[in-house]
Amino acid sequence: MSQVAPSAPVPAPANPDATAVPGAPATIIVIDDDRAMRLSCEKILAKSGFRVQSFESGSAGLEAVSGLKPDMAVVDLKMPGISGMEVIARLHEIDPQIVIVVITGYATIDTAVEAMKSGAYDFVPKPFSPDELRLIVKRGLEHRRLVLESQQAEMERELLRRRFVTFVSHQLQTPLVAIHQYLDVLRRLDNPDPAKLHEWLDRCLTRTDEIQAIIKDWLTLAKVEGGQLVHQRAKVDLTRTIAEILKTYEVLAAAERITLENRMPEEGCPVVGDQNGLSVLFDNLVVNAIKYNRPGGKVAVSVERTPAEAVVSVADTGIGIPEKYRKLLFGEFFRIQDAKKTPGTGLGLAIAKRVASEMGGSISVDSEVDVGSTFRVRLLAWREPDEAQETGRA
Repeated sequence: MSQVAPSAPVPAPANPDATAVPGAPATIIVIDDDRAMRLSCEKILAKSGFRVQSFESGSAGLEAVSGLKPDMAVVDLKMPGISGMEVIARLHEIDPQIVIVVITGYATIDTAVEAMKSGAYDFVPKPFSPDELRLIVKRGLEHRRLVLESQQAEMERELLRRRFVTFVSHQLQTPLVAIHQYLDVLRRLDNPDPAKLHEWLDRCLTRTDEIQAIIKDWLTLAKVEGGQLVHQRAKVDLTRTIAEILKTYEVLAAAERITLENRMPEEGCPVVGDQNGLSVLFDNLVVNAIKYNRPGGKVAVSVERTPAEAVVSVADTGIGIPEKYRKLLFGEFFRIQDAKKTPGTGLGLAIAKRVASEMGGSISVDSEVDVGSTFRVRLLAWREPDEAQETGRA
């Protein structure tokens, strides 16, 4: 006779908790020599939207695991033949990330501790209600999802690190080889033409500027990833920050006959952030708006404010961004094919997005090819302590 406490029948709703991977129901195996217990667990779990298969012995369950690739195993500790403890150990040998829930009628603290040491995620004694089983299964699958996501993120970080080293090595090698060639030729000339000498030295200086830009972006990205760039959440006046950045690029803009328009409010625009981080963010946006503009174009910086946030727009009249590239725009090293003739590392927008996220904000882009682009940065508006308290009481 089943030791699962009875419960009233309920309809089988679409259950988002029944998925280990979005779009696919989780697979659960039940290993128990008690036929009534297997049927009860199957019914409870299938009703919750899971795919369930049960086995009457540890050996039968272990044979099926490789083919089924289950997300979870519900295992009875007290079985003839292979014991539940051995099943737990061998399941983890097959799949280290499988979640194991132990069920047994011989529940003691010692057996629970032993099962957890062997690799079980949780422990439920018989008899148990359907809701108790569902709750433990839900928690176990959530645990598995988080572990797998963490592993995936770590793999992506490692892949990114390898790509980063390869990319930076290549980017550094190219200008260094050019500099070496120019200097080597000059070293061999006894009386070089002064005009040619200046031309080649200028080329060397241009190449060193490229190297400095790569190293600067490399170090900035490393600081963002290491949490060393954004140190504080303080009051920062964006009006002053934007004015300083635009002044820095007046010469660069003038060389291309590009007009810089500062439409920030004169009375100031305080936001919550880190001064250094915000300077890096808007520096990247402004310099891109100049570099990818057209001669005689315009760059305008403005803001829309609410009591809760400030939305700063950096708009240009440049070449625009094709729609197919916009989702990729904020990835590391991404550069639009048509824009690669313009010097750059492909890291500026990735850095800008990371900085905005670190400060609780976001960044987005609207663009039209041959018309221009507008980057919008959402940041938390600064509220004085007295003002914040009044808002809270309201």
